Amino acid sequence: MRFVDLSATIEPTPPGTPPYNRVEVVYHDHQAGAAMIRQLFDVQPELLRNREGWAIEDITFGTHNVTHVDAPYHYNSVIQGKPAQTIDELPLEWFFSDGVVLNMTHKADGNAVTVEDVQQELVRIGYTLKPLDIVLVHTGRDRFYKQPDYIFRGPGVTPEATRWLYEQGVRVMGIDAWGWDAPLNLQAKEALTKKQPGIFWAAHQVDLPYAQIERLMNLGELPPFGFKVVCFPLKIKGASAAPARVVAILE
Repeated sequence: MRFVDLSATIEPTPPGTPPYNRVEVVYHDHQAGAAMIRQLFDVQPELLRNREGWAIEDITFGTHNVTHVDAPYHYNSVIQGKPAQTIDELPLEWFFSDGVVLNMTHKADGNAVTVEDVQQELVRIGYTLKPLDIVLVHTGRDRFYKQPDYIFRGPGVTPEATRWLYEQGVRVMGIDAWGWDAPLNLQAKEALTKKQPGIFWAAHQVDLPYAQIERLMNLGELPPFGFKVVCFPLKIKGASAAPARVVAILE
């Protein structure tokens, strides 16, 4: 088997990174570990191999700040008339299934993926969706992951396309961009101009109990189908999302 890592590395973000995207990692090396052992247990460094203790890290970041899975609760408190599920309430079988990659690298930023786009791509690759397939939208925007304007990159997916995928039985959809929707600055401009709901964050708030994977990497290394996706989110009580180590497994 061959494994393809679809997750971004969790690492400290540069100074000045906005709070919504910040990641902080404090590294405590082996000397610090030896000092902690001496403080906790009075075991001196000479009793440790190479006079070294344990290395540990303290990590601070939001549940949406790295490659992560969104739960329905992220979108709204109530979905289809029921309390929206948090990340710890979602069924595990959603997160280990056959993967399908839809190539949307030709789409410009803000030119959201439509139902017709999805259907045409499925015809092109010769694949029919089945329940619990994990659909991954390849935009190529992962190359901007460390750039300041990453948040403004990506075509996004329309609410109609999101609903169509859901109707095929898909419960997990992912994208290699900052978000599943079109860039929020473009949606905000349109919503303010038209002064109507249903434009800003439209694909998120489509009233469907589904999960999104955002900020994926390396989708260009995958075939259109014929692989498994593993994307179990961390089990965080009551959370709207959780980081996940997303991996594709190819025979």
